[in-house]
Amino acid sequence: MRPEDERITTDPMTGTTVREVHHRSGNSGWWIAALVAIVAILGIVFMTNNRNTQAELQAAQDQGRASAMIDNATQEAREAAASASAASSQAVDSMAAASQSAADSAKAAADRTAQAAQS
Repeated sequence: MRPEDERITTDPMTGTTVREVHHRSGNSGWWIAALVAIVAILGIVFMTNNRNTQAELQAAQDQGRASAMIDNATQEAREAAASASAASSQAVDSMAAASQSAADSAKAAADRTAQAAQS
């Protein structure tokens, strides 16, 4: 096809000849192809980024779960340590009371022995 079409007409009333030239653009197909290519590229970029975002989201969720598990384990360890400390303190108090009672019993026995020796 020619890049331009030419049409010559004669006006029957005046007898003048009119020459009409229609220019056709051969670039419109290229513009459409370029637009389709740009849309396709943008679609691919969007899908690729969306996949990366899903992977990053999953990684963040996994990291959050692991962090929560560590926090729970730390809290349980603190509670166990506090419980062990309280039990140890009670054992020390018990041992001290038992030692004091044994010392008092020994002193009473020594006093009775001393009284018996004097009598």
